[in-house]
Amino acid sequence: MASETSGISQPAASSGAAIIARQDRIPVWSFPYLFLVIIGIGTLFTFYDISDINVSFIQTCTQIVAGCTPASAAGYIGPPTLLNLIGYIVGALVLAPFADRFGRRNMLLITLLLTGIGSIYTAFVGDYVNFIIARTITGIGIGADLAIVNTYISEVAPVGARGRYISLNFIVGGVIGSLLGIWLALVLTTPAAPFPAGLPFAVATVAGPVFEGPGWRIIYGIGAALAIIGVLLRFELPESPRWLVSVGRLEEADRTITKMEQRASVRIGELPPPPPALPVTTSVERVGYGEILGNPLYLRRVLIVLVLWLLVYAATYSIVSGGTVIMVALGYEPPVAGLLVAIGALGQIPGGYLATAFAERIERQIWMLIAAIITLLGGIITAAGGHSSFIVALIGIFLIWVGIAIFIPISYAWSTENFPTRARAVGFALGDGVGHIGGGIAVLVVTLIIGSLGAWGFFILLGAYYLVASGVARLGTITRNRRLDEVSP
Repeated sequence: MASETSGISQPAASSGAAIIARQDRIPVWSFPYLFLVIIGIGTLFTFYDISDINVSFIQTCTQIVAGCTPASAAGYIGPPTLLNLIGYIVGALVLAPFADRFGRRNMLLITLLLTGIGSIYTAFVGDYVNFIIARTITGIGIGADLAIVNTYISEVAPVGARGRYISLNFIVGGVIGSLLGIWLALVLTTPAAPFPAGLPFAVATVAGPVFEGPGWRIIYGIGAALAIIGVLLRFELPESPRWLVSVGRLEEADRTITKMEQRASVRIGELPPPPPALPVTTSVERVGYGEILGNPLYLRRVLIVLVLWLLVYAATYSIVSGGTVIMVALGYEPPVAGLLVAIGALGQIPGGYLATAFAERIERQIWMLIAAIITLLGGIITAAGGHSSFIVALIGIFLIWVGIAIFIPISYAWSTENFPTRARAVGFALGDGVGHIGGGIAVLVVTLIIGSLGAWGFFILLGAYYLVASGVARLGTITRNRRLDEVSP
């Protein structure tokens, strides 16, 4: 693919470029590994919140919406999901730019605090309107947090391992968080039933159409606790040295890089010499959206990233947030649908492992195609299994989650690499953040037409979203094993 140029003039002083070159020579993770856990706890909450509504919403709906039944819950999950994801967009577009202005670490504290407030509000709502409002507030925090977390990891990870560490964060936080949210909901919000019709130790009770019990409130309360823990731990994170250079705070960046070099030297001995210094634009002026929308190179990139995420989230949220109620609408009993989603979600473990262990072996776009094929295959198997074979349907759902766990972190890495340090959070917010509307619209529309789609139509549609998204990514730039200031000057 032909190389790209951005037309940026007036590069930074050589001292800033030299500092970044020193960081780029470090071939290993050079912060304490505890920092990966700290970042991962925030990501854990994010994916816990994304997933906890999946199984628990049937209980929530029957308690706070007059006339809601398990079979009709699919008609009510669309609005809170859509508004939650609109909150993502608002948070990403309004809050993420402050990370380019005031720093990654400071905004990571604010965004996670906001998600915690939204989660505890959700735990105490008494009606459907307040549930939607609470989900919207939570979404505002999560949308910004996703943009800034992935920006931060991309900027501090080694040149040849950005995909690996973003995928590792997905395993540490995303996989554990989503599994925790789904399984807690299965135990706390569904009635007991002999396996595979449900879980024998589930604790919800049924009184007519209502799934009784406080389980869904407990789940959101746990989410608030996770957010508080994450905020306290994030005080330990250092600021991104790339961001420090981008705003002219060279002495602070130099001190951070020196500590990184010292830790790396303890691990591997003598470090390689710095690569040639690349021009690094340093400015104390505000750049924000003008840097992306006013630059033809980055405008083209953000449009490609946006279309990719519109398609990816249309598929992802149909399963991650709406999977259980959609499968109930397809004729599965609620405990069976919840069990299929909960066990199938374990597919994130091998999927996340593959993304982490082999992320840097092949280009990002090839990984996306592989993930799309796996997802489509899983959908075909699930539709073929239908209600007649729990095992066949489970294998299909498992493969869908494998595909999701490969596609998402690889796409996160690629999206952050497409934009310059001075506007990386903004670029990611415009692409990934706005792209969440695809998920909200898809869940809203699919739940309305699921009867017409049927199982075959629904599951093939999921795979088709990913296939088209992987094709869109082919229109973009190659980023693997390239320095960030080379890819996005």
